[in-house]
Amino acid sequence: MSELLQVSDSNFEDEIIKSEIPVIVDLWAPWCGPCHMVSPWIEELAKQYDGKFKAAKMNVDENVETPTRYGIRAIPTLLLFKDGELKDTIVGAVGKANIEKSMLKLME
Repeated sequence: MSELLQVSDSNFEDEIIKSEIPVIVDLWAPWCGPCHMVSPWIEELAKQYDGKFKAAKMNVDENVETPTRYGIRAIPTLLLFKDGELKDTIVGAVGKANIEKSMLKLME
């Protein structure tokens, strides 16, 4: 996976909720500096765990329904799903190791 999947309110159900493998969704906006810090780590982890984990990005400026549904109040926020259920939420620009640790928990 060379580029992260871009998801929107309209395809969130099909791409994320119905995914057969765990998913991490990076909620971001173009003007958010910390979002740009986290994004490369998500891309690296997506490549590292390709086929075992799906990684996606959602621009919160263009999609308001999904962030509202999950009570997102700050970005970057990472949502981790398994079997269609939200299992973990990471708020803020945390390190790559912390993100990977949360991902690995879902693959157990």
